Amino acid sequence: MKKLFLTLTAAALTAAAPMMMAQQLTQEMLSNPPADTWPGYHGDYSGQRHTPLKQITQDNVDKLALQWAFQTNQTNTIKCTPLLVNGVLYITVPDNVWAVDARSGHMLWHYTYPPNKGFHIGHRGVAMWGDWLYYLTPDAHLICLNSKDGSVRWNVVVADSQKGYWSTMFPMVIRNHVIVGVSGDFDNLTGFLKSIDPETGKTQWRWDSTPPAGTPNATTGGMTWMTGTYDPNLNMLYWGTGNPTPVLNGKVRPGDNPHTCSIVALNPDTGKMIWSFQPSPHDTHDWDAVEIPVLVDADFHGSPRKMLMQTSRNGYFFVLDRTNGKSLLTVPFGPVNWSKGVDAEGRPIPNPDKEPARDGRLIAPDEGGLTNYRSPSFDPKTGLFIVDAHPSYGIYFFKPEDGAFGWAGADYGVWGKGVLEAIDYQTGKIRWSHELGPNGSGAGVLTTETGVTFSGDAQGNVIAFRTEDGKTMWHAGEGSSMQSSPISYELDGRQYVVTSAGGVMFAWALPESVK
Repeated sequence: MKKLFLTLTAAALTAAAPMMMAQQLTQEMLSNPPADTWPGYHGDYSGQRHTPLKQITQDNVDKLALQWAFQTNQTNTIKCTPLLVNGVLYITVPDNVWAVDARSGHMLWHYTYPPNKGFHIGHRGVAMWGDWLYYLTPDAHLICLNSKDGSVRWNVVVADSQKGYWSTMFPMVIRNHVIVGVSGDFDNLTGFLKSIDPETGKTQWRWDSTPPAGTPNATTGGMTWMTGTYDPNLNMLYWGTGNPTPVLNGKVRPGDNPHTCSIVALNPDTGKMIWSFQPSPHDTHDWDAVEIPVLVDADFHGSPRKMLMQTSRNGYFFVLDRTNGKSLLTVPFGPVNWSKGVDAEGRPIPNPDKEPARDGRLIAPDEGGLTNYRSPSFDPKTGLFIVDAHPSYGIYFFKPEDGAFGWAGADYGVWGKGVLEAIDYQTGKIRWSHELGPNGSGAGVLTTETGVTFSGDAQGNVIAFRTEDGKTMWHAGEGSSMQSSPISYELDGRQYVVTSAGGVMFAWALPESVK
């Protein structure tokens, strides 16, 4: 086992002893999170990022004030969603996990993973089961930590980093399964999901999104680097997969290249695939379909439906019947010029003339996509799907000399901006939008039961909007742009909204006199 580097002040541990005694995150808390808990990446399994808390309203949101700020003192930007259980927030950046008092922002302990050759692009957070935390390292190890002090219980290899695999994701816990995914599309590797036993660290099952590397006439890729969603009633796990490889050279991998750039439904107990839908058949622009598959139960065109919604990186908004993966709606939510329309299955039809070429092709959206890793939110009252969008154009190049490995080509951004968009899921029409600034914002979205939406702009502001029409109701400067998604919780009768910027986590709440 690799050496553990642990910073823990005795005074902080003593002060925090009452709340550190009983963690015990249960399946019931994961399925129905209490007001004082944010137990998973999305809050609950649905991916809606909608809080039922009601203390912060349209009438008082302009009174929000900073309660504390926690400084990681790291060069890496915070991209994680904090986990919150029993008054303790767990915060990550690559190679680091902190336990922080959610009331005061004081550090309780700090775990540091030893230096490694993983890709340190960012980290999205830790999962929890019982008293144990589950942390995916940049070099694709899964570490089980004691939530009380950060000590290591076990360390298992999820994927071989020497081959080019790495990881950034927040694992998902479903009963006795810790679901983990991988990154690595710089190399021609097979993407996969694994289910790990939370007690022993042993692999329970593995699902491959593409055949093993070297399989004749087959593509590689399909990485699984964002956290999926789960329907407990259907017992279906929903996950998005990344692009095929070689990335921009599509001629060496003819056909649709399943199951890359796809949304898949799996049985979480066995890893068997139930259905698959492909937002980007035969992708040649690096448009991963890993964006959050948001689960909504509501009427669609007059009939009750169990739906899955995704704003995809390729520029299309999809509404599917999540029981069988059939398309209900496919419509662009910004500038898109790479397709010839939509087929009978609701999939965009790639235009061969828009594939990367020696003399370049102007494509909308650019390689970063019309959205990306930042989480959207769904507001059940208004029926609005709210997403941080990125209208953009880029130029893509490929020539045979670029080969058939890894990126295999080049792209250059031309223009882009950030726009917060509220999409009517019944029609795909944009109900309202708010400009977020040049080049775009990395902020995710949180909606509240009281009709307030939280996100951030490119200038470093956290902003509260009126959900129904997008009117700005409050903002505060954080020093740099957000690269994470807000969360909200209630402790001691007080509602907090937590955001981040750079290496700092901020907690906002109403003054005691306003509550």
